[in-house]
Amino acid sequence: MAITQADLKDEGLYLITAPAARMREENINLIRMLLLRDYYVLVVTVNLPYDILKKNYAEKGIPMEKIFVVDTVTKYAIGHDHEPVLNCRFVGNPSDLTDLGIAITGILSSNKEKKISLLFDSVNAMLIYISSQNITKFIHFVTNKLRLMKFSGIFLAVEKGLDPNLLLQLTTFVDRVIDVDEEGTGAVQSELKE
Repeated sequence: MAITQADLKDEGLYLITAPAARMREENINLIRMLLLRDYYVLVVTVNLPYDILKKNYAEKGIPMEKIFVVDTVTKYAIGHDHEPVLNCRFVGNPSDLTDLGIAITGILSSNKEKKISLLFDSVNAMLIYISSQNITKFIHFVTNKLRLMKFSGIFLAVEKGLDPNLLLQLTTFVDRVIDVDEEGTGAVQSELKE
């Protein structure tokens, strides 16, 4: 059993921690749940390039029509622009928080009429490129933007992969922290805001 529909509320903000081996499964599980709830999903990927993410979703029967991806890794990995894709914005590299913030803001603003949920995969991958302090500031910016625009958001992180200070800060920005164990069972660690 994994995280269920009942665990996620509309306009809620969540930090979901999972073992590293379950991160891909949790991404797929969350996308399925959000699409079933008629969300337009904005996936911010720091983990996998768009082409790999799209292939993973296709293999699991997930349609891309209601998914928009902000890809922070493709341009950085291949060293040049990816051919344009209708449902993807390619950011130069994961450490370019200005371009990433502009991309997220632009997509949210141009889709105000939709029911949107942001899925951020993953906080840990950002640590490769950016200091904990800058990640904290950026996630704070994103969570406030989501709250003001009345959108929901999910931030995925590898359990035990964040330093305690960063985890504490992220916990204060979300409504609920959900820890997923090896079997995929989601347990609410804390209910922070109602």
